[in-house]
Amino acid sequence: MKLRNRRISALAAVTLVASLALTACGGSDSDGGSGSGSDGGSAGGDISVTFLPKNLGNPYFDISDAAGQKAVESFGGTYEQVGPDAASPDAQVPFINTAAQQGVNALVVSANDPEALCDALKEASDAGTKIVTFDSDTNPECRDLYVQAATSEGIAKKQVDLIADQIGDSGEVAILSAAANATNQNAWIDLMKKDIEENHPNIKLVDTVYGDDDDQTSFDKTAALLQAHPNLKGIISPTTVGIAAAARYLSTSDAKGKVALTGLGTPNQMRDYVKDGTVTSFALWNPGDLGTLAAFAAKALVDGTIKGDEGDKFDAGDLGSFTVGKDSVVLLGEPFTYDKSNIDDFDF
Repeated sequence: MKLRNRRISALAAVTLVASLALTACGGSDSDGGSGSGSDGGSAGGDISVTFLPKNLGNPYFDISDAAGQKAVESFGGTYEQVGPDAASPDAQVPFINTAAQQGVNALVVSANDPEALCDALKEASDAGTKIVTFDSDTNPECRDLYVQAATSEGIAKKQVDLIADQIGDSGEVAILSAAANATNQNAWIDLMKKDIEENHPNIKLVDTVYGDDDDQTSFDKTAALLQAHPNLKGIISPTTVGIAAAARYLSTSDAKGKVALTGLGTPNQMRDYVKDGTVTSFALWNPGDLGTLAAFAAKALVDGTIKGDEGDKFDAGDLGSFTVGKDSVVLLGEPFTYDKSNIDDFDF
């Protein structure tokens, strides 16, 4: 399904962001999840689903989790969002432990590290909680299902193709990533390096830096990149926080129009920068749809409709039917390219 056709679900998700922010403000101190216990997982029962993003206050997860909330409520479940203020692996562990103690039916996690969460997730699983990772995975043995936007290869190639087109397939580029341990970021970076080496001999990747999915840190890292590499022609930022911060820096610097920027962003974050010429084009799937899919995947696991085995099928509401692939991975679809010609068609 093309992302354009998903605009309605994205719009619906955005309407929930403001109310979700009120919940998120107190999420890290909440004792409260109203989990119904491990016996709540029947098709007609009150299924409790807790979303644990990399960090609270991240626009990407505001959208995905708001849509997840709408999906959970649509099937009569109980939703909660919890999470740390900063994107670090250790900070997610207490929330996993609390969810297990509360008897939450399903935990939907975007992991800050593939290893650091595993012990806590396994304990939660042993306590009867179904584990769905989305956006960023753990090691496969630490969860029941991974809901991913697209193949890592496809996401990496899209970003390399965009920067190559914007710099004439020649020159120095750098990567501005999120946290150094982020599973999805590191997978994409490795594949981008491979693609550049094999298919773009005139492009040189000169640096990879980490903004920790923090706006000010990412802004400062962008400034440092330009100082350290005066011949830099392009930046790839495979994180919504990073690309927005980098665009904000470039838009008011002498590098505007000279250093290309692309990566993964949301239309509402990037609209002004596309219109003022700071950014030519960027890519992303619909984060709202990813949250919706993760919620319905959690329901299917709790209901027993699927076990997470390859070939399992489940329904995801308006998104349609999905099939579990190899390594218990479910794919939403390929990323979409946004530019000046289409960015006003989207509102999320």
